[in-house]
Amino acid sequence: MDAATPLIDATFWITCGAILILLVCSGFFSGSETALTAASRGKLRAQADRGQRGAQQALAITEDNERLIGSVLLGNNLVNILATSLATALFTRLFGESGVALATVVMTLLVLIFAEVLPKTYAITNAETAAAIVARPIGLVVTIFAPVVTAVRWLVRGVLRLFGVQTDPDAHFLAVREEIAGALQLGHSEGVVEKEDRDRILGALDLSDRFVEEIMLHRSQIEMINADDEPAAILAQCLESPHTRLPVFRNDPENIIGLIHAKDLLRAMHAMMFGPDATPEGLRSFAIANVAMEPYFIPETTTLDDQMREFLRRRTHFALVVDEYGALQGLITLEDILEEIVGEITDEFDRHEDSQVRRAEDGAFIVDGAMTIRDLNRATDWALPDDEANTIAGLVIHEAQTIPTTGQVFSFHGFRFEVLARKDNRITRLKMRPL
Repeated sequence: MDAATPLIDATFWITCGAILILLVCSGFFSGSETALTAASRGKLRAQADRGQRGAQQALAITEDNERLIGSVLLGNNLVNILATSLATALFTRLFGESGVALATVVMTLLVLIFAEVLPKTYAITNAETAAAIVARPIGLVVTIFAPVVTAVRWLVRGVLRLFGVQTDPDAHFLAVREEIAGALQLGHSEGVVEKEDRDRILGALDLSDRFVEEIMLHRSQIEMINADDEPAAILAQCLESPHTRLPVFRNDPENIIGLIHAKDLLRAMHAMMFGPDATPEGLRSFAIANVAMEPYFIPETTTLDDQMREFLRRRTHFALVVDEYGALQGLITLEDILEEIVGEITDEFDRHEDSQVRRAEDGAFIVDGAMTIRDLNRATDWALPDDEANTIAGLVIHEAQTIPTTGQVFSFHGFRFEVLARKDNRITRLKMRPL
């Protein structure tokens, strides 16, 4: 009679070793998936710029997230299934038919603790460091599994197409701008990011989506110099104005012939009165058109980002905005664009009464009708829509579908609007209160 075959032999230990190795591989795949998907591409880019090869490889393989996740899941499932199969065979040999249930319980606990929770917890805590470490071996896995993953991807897309679901392999779930905006909003709500810092960053990101017509000074508010005025009157107007640059027109305000800088004007007048070529006539023969610079016109559909770059390229700060017919609509300066980033810029020449929004004693807000909705939202942290109008007066007119009279009250978008003043067809002052 043959001796009974021992249950714990070399095969037993080899199987246990194989299961242990497969669990380590499973943990590696699980942690790698979490690290590479949770790692900030911005931080990886910063590390890559400092010469870290692991970060460079992590950036490269995360360019195609679908292929990366497919390869990691394929590898993870292969090792998990193989480990479970070996464990079932081992426990069946030891405990008979009851070994199947026992193997299921034991492997579930081992995979859950050591191949899922533990590696993923570490990976999400040290995402960028872990991503740089695993990038090279995962890149090799992606290359090896590429044919299988590609076939699976096409199969999945075909099945989804049968149900009317279209997939774009190059589409990102969130645009970079939306990711940054979401992170800033979350940081602000948690008290980590200050409101001013959030507004500055979002203001800079929005420049390419906004147009000069949204922030320009309307033509009705532009201070101009009449070229036909007496030189003394021109000098007095220039000295009294809070602006250093003023458009010059002749006959009709639409006929802009130039742009005068206060320094150029004073320099030219000083030369005519006290310079070597001074004449007894003094300022009488002064012609402002000879001193004025050529006007710079731009279309109202120019984006703020493009216009800022153009200002820097041309080394100028001032532009006149025209519509598609060439009619003057307003003016814009480099300072106007910078204010969209840093907020209102004031100096010693700005009058306090020019403030466009102030708090009344009853808690309501007194708002200038010409104030843009974006500036109001920024000043008060409100969220009034600016899709249909640029200014707060324009929003009231749009919602009322008429030009309101003084004293009329409206309620929409969660606010109460009262028209305090109106000039001609323009609403000049409003009282607002959140409902």
